[in-house]
Amino acid sequence: MENVHLVPEEEEDDLYTGYNDYNPTFDGEDLHNDEGFQQAVRTSHGRRPPMTAKYPGTAIGGRPIGTAYGSRIPVGTAMGRPMTGAVQDGAARPMTAVRAAGYSSSIARGSVFDPLGQAKGPAPPLETRNEDTPEEKIKILEKKVNDLIEESCLAHARGDLQLSLEKAKEAGRKERALVRQREQTGTADHINLDLTYSVLFNLANQYANNDMYTEALNTYQVIVKNKMFSNAGRLKVNMANIYFKQKNYTKAIKFYRMALDQISNAHNAMRIKIMQNIGVVFIHMGQYSDAITSFEYIMSESPNIKTGFNLILCYYAIGDRERMKKAFQKLICVPLGIDDDDKYIPPNDDPHANMVIEAIKNDKLHQMERERKALAEKYIMTSAKLIAPAIESSFAAGFDWCVDMVKGSQYVELANDLEINKAITYLRQRDFKQAVETLKMFEKKDSRVKSAAATNLSFLYFLEKDYDQADRYAELAMSADRYNPAALVNKGNTEFVKEDYEKAAEFYKEALHNDSSCTEALYNLGLTYKRLGRLEEALDCFLKLHAILRNSAQVMYQLANLYEMLEDPHQAIEWLMQLTSVTPTDAQVLAKLGDLYDNEGDKSQAFQYYYESYRYFPSNISVIEWLGAYYIDTQFCEKAIQYFERKALETYKDIHRKFPENVECLRFLVRLCTDMGLKEVQDYATKLKKVEKMKEIREQRVRSGRDSSARGRREGSAGSGEVLSSAFSFLFSAVSRSEAKYSPVLEQGRDSGQSNHGTSAKGERLSVKLKTLPGSNEPYEASTQQEIDASYVDPLGPQMQRPKTAARKRTEEDEFADEELGDDLLPE
Repeated sequence: MENVHLVPEEEEDDLYTGYNDYNPTFDGEDLHNDEGFQQAVRTSHGRRPPMTAKYPGTAIGGRPIGTAYGSRIPVGTAMGRPMTGAVQDGAARPMTAVRAAGYSSSIARGSVFDPLGQAKGPAPPLETRNEDTPEEKIKILEKKVNDLIEESCLAHARGDLQLSLEKAKEAGRKERALVRQREQTGTADHINLDLTYSVLFNLANQYANNDMYTEALNTYQVIVKNKMFSNAGRLKVNMANIYFKQKNYTKAIKFYRMALDQISNAHNAMRIKIMQNIGVVFIHMGQYSDAITSFEYIMSESPNIKTGFNLILCYYAIGDRERMKKAFQKLICVPLGIDDDDKYIPPNDDPHANMVIEAIKNDKLHQMERERKALAEKYIMTSAKLIAPAIESSFAAGFDWCVDMVKGSQYVELANDLEINKAITYLRQRDFKQAVETLKMFEKKDSRVKSAAATNLSFLYFLEKDYDQADRYAELAMSADRYNPAALVNKGNTEFVKEDYEKAAEFYKEALHNDSSCTEALYNLGLTYKRLGRLEEALDCFLKLHAILRNSAQVMYQLANLYEMLEDPHQAIEWLMQLTSVTPTDAQVLAKLGDLYDNEGDKSQAFQYYYESYRYFPSNISVIEWLGAYYIDTQFCEKAIQYFERKALETYKDIHRKFPENVECLRFLVRLCTDMGLKEVQDYATKLKKVEKMKEIREQRVRSGRDSSARGRREGSAGSGEVLSSAFSFLFSAVSRSEAKYSPVLEQGRDSGQSNHGTSAKGERLSVKLKTLPGSNEPYEASTQQEIDASYVDPLGPQMQRPKTAARKRTEEDEFADEELGDDLLPE
């Protein structure tokens, strides 16, 4: 109990009293002034011998140790400082400090509380790098080369091939300067081979992208011959690709095989691609057997859709039916490696799963899967259509075999599309009955196939002008799929032929609402507005269509025609000029331009376009008349003769078509063709001999038994000959060089006040019009006025209208622009 000290009652109950008292014994700042401490440091007086708590016989053994339970005895010098490790018997461990570490309520003299050392100020600046050293210069130059390579690649990604090549060349120059600098500094052993390889490889690629194949091959050759570049032999694939573009197929195969020898079996995918390229080159060379060897190996090791399709093409080229069938079976068994579309159907009871599926429904991966599946379906459909007529005795049996094979594969939905293609093949063979029967089989199928088949049936009946059936199947297609734009267009066409233009316009608008890219609906809507007299709205439709179909001659003509109807001839001329850039040999377009310039009073421009029209199509009577009248008006009568001769020739040709056995007409044709130096003279001379011989035989037969009847027949023939003779005499009198012979005809034309082209507001048009004075028994009459735009009937049906050309006769199908029958009608 000697060491137990009770707290006096008068003291406060403060457990921390005395801890902040200052004790000079623990003041380390004045130790240099403490003589005892200094003496202990200089001598052995201050060295403490080892001691334990059990042996109190030490320098401090006679003094009590101050603890929390004992009295606090101040120690005067360092000799009496308490030991921290020595504990006497029954004594507690002594206290080692009376202040918290690092903290004090009293601030020492001349010091500031700064635990983070901020009072020292900012850190000194970093030492600047010396860029004058050779090593730093080399590093900077390497960075510039890498930046140039990156800029070259980015320029190529943007499509700026010229800039990418310039950057690649600049990178090559910088890299060579870098190598020279290393050689000068004696560090040639540290040349960056990876950087050199990158520069050369990028330069070769940019040469190839700019079609500079010789330079690209030379650059690749530098890489390949350098033994310091590892795996450089693979670049022979790139060299082979260049030889293939140059159509040097022998060298292409050589380099492909060299690359194949340098690629180990561990890179099987690369080897398969090279072998596929070898097979394609053999196809271009016509060596189908060698190509088959490559493709068969690929299909046995790593089958894919493209290789299977190429294999079918090779078998088709050599005409091997059985192997075509086997290859088609292999093609439809190729795994695509994509998931089923069922995983994208969201469950109704899990909102979190619905959100995830909604997020991935149209992501990049799903788009890639759709593209791969669409490509596979395209190859399978093309293969089936190709081999169907070749593998069986008839194309129908071949299609049936393909349909059976597809139904048992993962592409079962393609079976219906093959059946529709079978119907289309019947159409191409003009077997409409079989086509209709095949399409009618789909009336009880699912909605998508039913709508496609009904659309095609509506189109067929529309071509046959069975508008009731066309309307019925258009309704059936719409009921099966209301969002089918082709069905809506067909329905609008049936309303158009009924002249219910308002209702037709509604169906065309609905088709555009479902598919804004349906050009047929937009074209037909413009024609409908044109029929309704709403020219501004029609103009708006065709301007929108022109933005989609920039080079459509039909659209350009409709725009020109609308501007002419809106009394804006300058815009009409502008659009016709654009049309001539698309169809420069269209005689009707050139004649229309001449007519517009003639209306504007520009005779020289009108003559230029009329002359061009005559050059491409010299049988247009209205163009011949205008040119002849122009030369007469300009006092070049000699030049006018050839045009009137041409007019006479066309007139007699027309008579010959109506009366092919008329001898007098054939004689005039022979004479005209002989005078004009035409090659047709021999044909007409042969026809004349045959007709004269037949006529002679006929007359001999009639003369032998019926003299009186023969006499009457000869008189009738003489009468028709007189009419032809009078026409011939008149036409040749009109083109004779004697002014006295043709001037009365011209005066008669002027006196009558008639004009072949009407009167212009800016100038009087040429009004020479050749006409005979027909007799009472004349079997024909002269050519009459024809409007130049009579050949451009507003189309609206199955195909968009094409402007009439000299070599094409318009048919009734050209009246309407409709959906084309074929693969385009099938829903995507």
